[in-house]
Amino acid sequence: MFGLIVVGSIVRTTGSGLSCPDWPLCEGRLIPRLEPHVLTEWFHRLLALGVSVLLFATALWSLTHREVRARIGGLIVLALALLAVQVLLGALTVWKLLSPGVVSSHLATALLLFATLLAISLIAGAESEPGTEGPGPRPAGLLALFSATTVVVYAQAVLGGVVSTNHASLACPDWPTCLGSWLPPLEGMIGLQVAHRWGAYLLTLLLLVLTFRARRAADPLIARSGSLLLALAIGQMALGVCNVLLGIQVWLSALHMANAAGMLAMSVAATYRLASTPELRPVIVAEATS
Repeated sequence: MFGLIVVGSIVRTTGSGLSCPDWPLCEGRLIPRLEPHVLTEWFHRLLALGVSVLLFATALWSLTHREVRARIGGLIVLALALLAVQVLLGALTVWKLLSPGVVSSHLATALLLFATLLAISLIAGAESEPGTEGPGPRPAGLLALFSATTVVVYAQAVLGGVVSTNHASLACPDWPTCLGSWLPPLEGMIGLQVAHRWGAYLLTLLLLVLTFRARRAADPLIARSGSLLLALAIGQMALGVCNVLLGIQVWLSALHMANAAGMLAMSVAATYRLASTPELRPVIVAEATS
């Protein structure tokens, strides 16, 4: 699913989205002609088919085992529903001639499906290896902070997709200013580009707080996760700036999308790990009075 998301970014930045003008076939054939743009779109569809087959196999196995069904059946059904929506949006992307709203929804659903599959994997891993919970309780409020970070990371990734699908990636060809202005008008494509930049700054500030708070966690994985997320966010901004200054390079856009999905995965994993451990409660010691 991670690979499918990254290849979807390549399809978008190479302008290959309508290289197969029909669906589910490509130019009326199962195996298309050997043209780079056609093969890029066809490979994206092939990966989507692979994800679908693997998910259906996982769902069939999970739902036919009672104990597994009781634990992750709800998430399996959610994943299947998201897959159905994703397939429909993929078809609509072609039928609606790359409508920005449809393409952005396609990315938003893909990221939700990715997070759901990751949650299923985390729960399955925890169930198969009992007793691997993080050492010690979690600091109070840290779970809410990680949860908020996950939501912001997801929203920022979707906003980046909206910027790309509306061809606003180069609305501000300079950085850190936009067309030489620190406060450009927040309208049209410029507004989308500036909103994405400000979202990155907001996420970085949130991760600075998260890094400081996470270091107090007894679990070494959680204690390091804030710093790792912050490093990925700084790298993400560097990739975004380079992409603008270099005029939107396919490989940079692919790395930008891959890093965003990686940040979402790490945030979801850390949030799940925290949710699996009890919260640290302050101990009130009452003094005996004579």
